[in-house]
Amino acid sequence: MSEYCWCTATPAIEDLIREHDELVELSAEARAAYQRGDVDSLIDYCSRISTVLGPHTVVEERGLFPPMAAEFPEKIAILRGEHRRIEAVLAGAADGTARTDPAWPARAVEMLTLLRRHIVKEQEGLFPAALGVLSNEQWDLLADIRTGTSLIGS
Repeated sequence: MSEYCWCTATPAIEDLIREHDELVELSAEARAAYQRGDVDSLIDYCSRISTVLGPHTVVEERGLFPPMAAEFPEKIAILRGEHRRIEAVLAGAADGTARTDPAWPARAVEMLTLLRRHIVKEQEGLFPAALGVLSNEQWDLLADIRTGTSLIGS
């Protein structure tokens, strides 16, 4: 994230960045497992990525993306599409595909690359732009979604 961005002064964005940091760390461990040929560990790390990414994605897609889509519809559509692509590969860690499909580990590594690029797009573009777009009520909604008190999209 750019040093001049005040994003970390915004609690909702600070939480998302903290989760991004955790995802980057888990991704590094997943890559190392892949390089060792340790599919079981790769599956475990992908499951852990899913655990972090699930609620993170809900906050973004229910709270952050809707107001940003009004200003940047194409960019938000790309980010949503990337979420679906990442989720599809991660689902293989949970549904057994990872253990039966010899191509899954390579797809997982490609997904990790996509995830890293996705994080950069959000931190370098989306989050700084959100500071100028979201209203106080929209920031409050992000916090409500994170705590589960919002009924939007339920």
